[in-house]
Order: sequence, then C-alpha cells, then structure tokens
Amino acid sequence: MENSRSTLIIFFAYTTIILIGSINCRDNNNNNLVTNQSALFVFGDSVFDAGNNNYIDTLPSFRSNYWPYGQTTFKFPTGRVSDGRTIPDFIAEYAWLPLIPAYLQPSNGKNQFPYGVSFASAGAGALVGTFPGMVINLKSQLNNFKKVEKLLRSTLGEAQGKMVISRAVYLFHIGVNDYQYPFSTNSSIFQSSPQEIYVDFVVGNTTAVIKEVYKIGGRKFGFLNMGAYDCAPASLIIDQTKIGTCFKPVTELINLHNEKLESGLRRLERELSGFKYALHDYHTSLSVRMNNPSKYGFKEGKMACCGTGPLRGINTCGGRMGVSQSYELCEKVTDYLFFDHFHLTEKAHQQIAELIWSGPTNVTKPYNLQALFELN
Repeated sequence: MENSRSTLIIFFAYTTIILIGSINCRDNNNNNLVTNQSALFVFGDSVFDAGNNNYIDTLPSFRSNYWPYGQTTFKFPTGRVSDGRTIPDFIAEYAWLPLIPAYLQPSNGKNQFPYGVSFASAGAGALVGTFPGMVINLKSQLNNFKKVEKLLRSTLGEAQGKMVISRAVYLFHIGVNDYQYPFSTNSSIFQSSPQEIYVDFVVGNTTAVIKEVYKIGGRKFGFLNMGAYDCAPASLIIDQTKIGTCFKPVTELINLHNEKLESGLRRLERELSGFKYALHDYHTSLSVRMNNPSKYGFKEGKMACCGTGPLRGINTCGGRMGVSQSYELCEKVTDYLFFDHFHLTEKAHQQIAELIWSGPTNVTKPYNLQALFELN
C-alpha cells in the first residue's frame, strides 16, 4: 500500500513539473510555446478516449464520467474507460510529456496543443455509420486535428507549427466498434455484403485518414492491431448456451482486419516517402493474458472486475446503461485483466503500453514507439 502511495506521489510530482515547464518554455517574443519534444496526437475509440465523450450529446453507455471509473490513479472519473490510466497516458509518461487531454476539454489552452491532444471517442469507428450521432467518428476526429494544426500554425508561426506536426507521433486504435455495431443492431449488412468487402471499407477509411495526416505533415505513426475482443467478457456471454465461448462471427472479422491492416501499412511505407510506423500485435498481447493470466500477475483473465451477470459481462458498471440495477465491483482491481465488460484495467494498460513503447520486433514492428519519438 505504501509503495503504491509513493508511486502516485512521484507520478503527480512528475506531471506537475512537466506542466510547469510547459508554462515557462516560450520563445523570445514570450507569445508562443516552443518545445523540442515530439507531440502525441491520439485517434480512436474507447481504448484511447481521454474524456471527449463527456462533452458530446450521447447515451450514458458511451460515457464513463461516473464512479468507479477512474478510481485507481485519479480518484475520480475522468471519462477514461478504465479504473485509471489508459495506454496513451503511459506512452505520454514514457515520452516525458504531460497527460494528453481530451480535445473537447473546456480548460484546454493553446499552450497544451504543442504537446499533443486526444481526439478519441468511446464507441467511434472508422465508418461514419457506426453508432451515428452518438460518437465522434474517425473522419470527424481528422477534422478536429485539422483545426488544431491551423491553430498551431497561427499561434506558433508557420515554421514552428510545421515542426510540431512533422515531429509528432500519431497513435491510432480504431475498428472494433465497426465490427461490433452490426451485431448490436441486428443489422443484415453481412447478408448483403461479404465480410471481406466490409473489412476493406474499415481498413480503407483508416488508411485514408492516415494519408490525410501525412499530407498535412505527419510522418511518424503508431498502431495497435485489433485485440481479441471476440473473447472479452461481453463477448463470452453472447451465446447463453455456451457461456465462456468466444463470439466466432467477430473472430473472423478481427483476423481479416489484422491481415489487411498490416498489408495496408506496408503498402503506405512503400508509397509515402518518410512514412515510419510502429504496429503493435495487440491481438497476441491480449490473448496470452486472457489465457494465462497468472503469468502476467493477474488472477482473472476473462471475468470483469465491474459489471453484472456471468463473468460480469453485462455493461452495467457504474450504472452506465442508465438503469437502476446495481452492479458488482471486485475487491482488488489489480487481480483483473478486464475492468468492465470490454475494457482493461490500468495495470493491463501499463503492460501493453510498455510493449508498444519498447517491445522487440516480434511484438511491435518495424519500429517501436520509443524509436519513433527519438527520430527527427
């Protein structure tokens, strides 16, 4: 207990020092923020959302701004879909950056953006038709990035603004909602459109956004392939006659997605001069922890810490479905891989972040994020 308290104190002291440094680090005109650090711009879904959904008109199920979310590190709900920090939070720490805020956070100022910002939105997909009107889809996230890019050029000047954009690392996790959405709405899309064509649309929309960021000046990109969410607690209870069985229709889509994403990134590397990327094998990282949790310091790899029903796989954590039904909360969150029906604990996020940051080429390739941050 004393060790975890000390870790928290060190973490917040570190963040405070970085934030104070960001206030004092200005150019000769004392108007514009100047930084030699590579910024971190984050795109994606609930795995990366730093709280953007707090500020849009959406359903309670797409928000996490209530207890017990945020209980571990922040001690209050921030909108992150976890008990504490998420993967981008740890990446920022390793890169000596302050916590990367949500783009829609009202307290944001121009001094923050040179360090980066998160555009991610829980429930978002690469397709505009995924949970339409309830989330900030990937195309809208791109539009928000374009606004930040213009702001950087206007506040820092053309040369400094371009430097921030070209040095920055762009981190993506997107697609899983595109594959879950048709099943959650009983859509007949897979009866009229082959799975491979649908996956092509998802991956194609993602690479189109990457090309737009590249066109604006981005050169260094980080990606997670799709994790084994067909075996998350929520997926394991879809078939009530086979509790604990992975949801096979999504399995096929995830496998196709990961194949096409990897080949698509190799193609972009050939086509786009100076395009560098890190692709983390999140599918394997998550699968091995689900199937052998004790090896990684967990007691539970398939049951959620927070929720109701079998494996706590029903999405009721914190009353997020807007129902009066109570929910169960585990006693020791660090024993669990999953915090809620679909999302990981802070402990799990840290393990994955370390692999993305400094993992060997069989885990994160052809670069890891540490190497990308060090590239000028």
